[in-house]
Amino acid sequence: MNSAFFQQIEDILHTERIDAYRQDGADECLTLARYLLNMALSESLYPALQFSEIALRNAIHTALSDRYSTDSWYDVISGIPTWQLDKIQEAEVSLRKDGKAVTPGRMVSELNFGFWTGFFNKAHARSGLGHYLARNVFVRAPKPERDLAKLDNRWKDIRDLRNRVFHHERILHWKDLDARHQAILNLISWISPALYELAYALDRFAPIRQAGLKPWIKKLQSHWPKT
Repeated sequence: MNSAFFQQIEDILHTERIDAYRQDGADECLTLARYLLNMALSESLYPALQFSEIALRNAIHTALSDRYSTDSWYDVISGIPTWQLDKIQEAEVSLRKDGKAVTPGRMVSELNFGFWTGFFNKAHARSGLGHYLARNVFVRAPKPERDLAKLDNRWKDIRDLRNRVFHHERILHWKDLDARHQAILNLISWISPALYELAYALDRFAPIRQAGLKPWIKKLQSHWPKT
């Protein structure tokens, strides 16, 4: 491809970011094609990641509302770790600072992803709350998959992938990327089959993954040929 054009792209994206895609001495075209494929894969994962996060927090909210007989369960919940109590307080302060009423819907949106995935750790296993949520959130999961250690590891993997995708980091080299993608869809299906159908219909990960680098190399060579 055109070296002058590549240099302009490298200057604006920064060498350090581009270097992640040419560590094996790849030429300019292959390096940029890898960057573009990584971006496309990240984009294709966004719907499933978003659906999984929304499904999890809404299902936990429903389960906790039932357990404590109030949609404002965050006002009465007990026996949870200090860090989660702090997150609840921080969410309330943030809403009030923005001049918003502290409503259940706003609280569910304000509490971050880590708060929700944190319900499946050892502390919640001891209190029994984790087991309660595993049964009532993942109602369609095979019983062995409701094991808290498994759920905790699955959501840690999803959170890790989500953070890399949202921060525009490299995922192209992950050997288990296909398995992680399928794990997200599985978790969605265990919470809501209807939402799984929507996520599956919108999903573009598999064809992008299968097509690989060739379409991006072809596009780069076609639009910015060597001079």
